[in-house]
Formats: sequence, structure tokens, C-alpha cells
Amino acid sequence: MKLLRLVLILLFVALPLAASSAEKAKSIDELAKMYDVSSCKQCHPKQFEEWEKSYHAISLVGSPRTMATIASTVKDGLMKEYTKAGIKDIKDIKVEHMMICAKCHLPQLKDATDEVAQEIAQAAIDGAAGDEAAQAKLKKIGINCLICHNQKALIHKWTDGEPEANVIYGNKEGAHGDAKYKTLKKSLIMKESILCGQCHGLGPNFDLTEPTQCATLYGSYLHAYVPSGGSKTCQECHMDKGHYMPAYRDPDQAKKAVSVEVDTMGYYFLPKAGDSIPTAKVTVKMVSKAGHRIPDG
Repeated sequence: MKLLRLVLILLFVALPLAASSAEKAKSIDELAKMYDVSSCKQCHPKQFEEWEKSYHAISLVGSPRTMATIASTVKDGLMKEYTKAGIKDIKDIKVEHMMICAKCHLPQLKDATDEVAQEIAQAAIDGAAGDEAAQAKLKKIGINCLICHNQKALIHKWTDGEPEANVIYGNKEGAHGDAKYKTLKKSLIMKESILCGQCHGLGPNFDLTEPTQCATLYGSYLHAYVPSGGSKTCQECHMDKGHYMPAYRDPDQAKKAVSVEVDTMGYYFLPKAGDSIPTAKVTVKMVSKAGHRIPDG
């Protein structure tokens, strides 16, 4: 009986600890703290500064269309068009509803409560309307080091298992000089396009209750670029500037993506005797050298 009593006491003590470790973030600030990567800057300052300037760092605000699209998804989609979603107001929104955007733009939302989903939805609406405080709130969370180097680092879960909580995945094995993430393990996909393809998609996300088709870059890459003889990975083209990862809005990236040939010929056109008009013929040839459709997500 004494042994049984001791076991019950230990279970009683342990259960609250287990529950607390699985607690979900209750606000944007809590979610930002849960996925804080500020310690990465100490050893990787160059990569951190590149990432800070990227769209990944502000994936809920992103390019001029990102935040506006999330806002319209809430207002025109969830509250109007998606009549079976059961949403009449922001307070009705749950995490599962926002995952149609957050699956790629903020996958860590799975570790938050419905209140955070509601906070993000409202901030997107207000931010798209010009509220700078709302925009600043959304910029606190985004695709950061932990998404690529932990959460998305393993794909074949039955073979490799789930990403370990306190492990950073890269291109080699060893110790990792961080107070929380003390171990470095190798990810077989870290240099492969499939790493990026998890978000920059194949096509419709049929795993979602309301399938979306925002991004089909990886599908275009696999079905057009590779069969045509292309051999470069996403990383080879988009990480030559490091973790900044520019896309088609970057002038240098745009120049690499398209070849332009211009041929001109000048002559005089004589509609009637003594009346010559200087004329030029211009031929422009543009060829896409990108590994996928442009633009796309």
C-alpha cells in the first residue's frame, strides 16, 4: 500500500509538469517567446542579419499582397464564402480555420490557442487597413530558424522520427553551442528542394478542410524545370545571397531569371517622293531561365 501511495503521489506531482510542458501560447507575444531565435545571432550573426531582412522573417506581413490576402481570407472567405465554417465574428475563429494561411505562413500556430488565431486574424485586417501597430504585432512572429532547422527538417517520420525538441538540424552532427538546443543533427533534406517544397507547394493542399492553392512553385519545378533538364535546387538559386533568400522582386534575382535580347534596325520610310521618315524596327526576345512559374508563391 505504501508503494502504491508513493506511485500515486509521484503521478500527481508529475502530471502538472507534463501538462505545463505541453501548454499552448495564449498570445502573439507568448508564441514569439516560445519560438524565440535571438540566441542564434550570437554564433551566426551574418545569417541572422540576412534572415531579418527577408520576407520569411515577416511572413504574416510579407510582400505587399501577403497581409492583404490573409485579411481578405478572413473577411471574404471565413466570414462570407465559407458558409459551413460557422464563423460570424472574429471570436468564432479557431486555429484550424487560420491554418489555411498559417500552414505555410506560420506553422507554429499549431502550438497556440484559438485566442492567438483570433488575434492574428484581427491584426491582419487592421494591418491591411493601414494600422501600423497591428503590422508591428504581426512582425513579431514569422518563419524563423526553428521552422527550417527543426520543425520542417525531417519529412519521412516513420523512417527518421519526429524532429526532436531540443535539436537543431543542419548538414552535420555534433554539439551545438546553445543553452536550449544543445545538439546538432544532420538533416538529409537540408540542401534539397523538397525542404522548400513543404511550403512552396505542389498544388492544392487537400489535407486542409478547405483546400487552398496559394503556392505551386515546387510542382512547377518538378513537372517543368526538372523534366526539361534543370538540375539546380531551390537553395542554389535563392540562397546565393545567404539567408536573405530573394525572389523575383529582387532586381539581381530578376536579371538571373530572364534573358533579354534586343535587336534593332534603323531605316528611312518614304511614303512619297521627298518625304522620308526615320523609322526603327525593334525585336525583343525574352526567355525565362527560372526553375518555375513566375510569379508564384
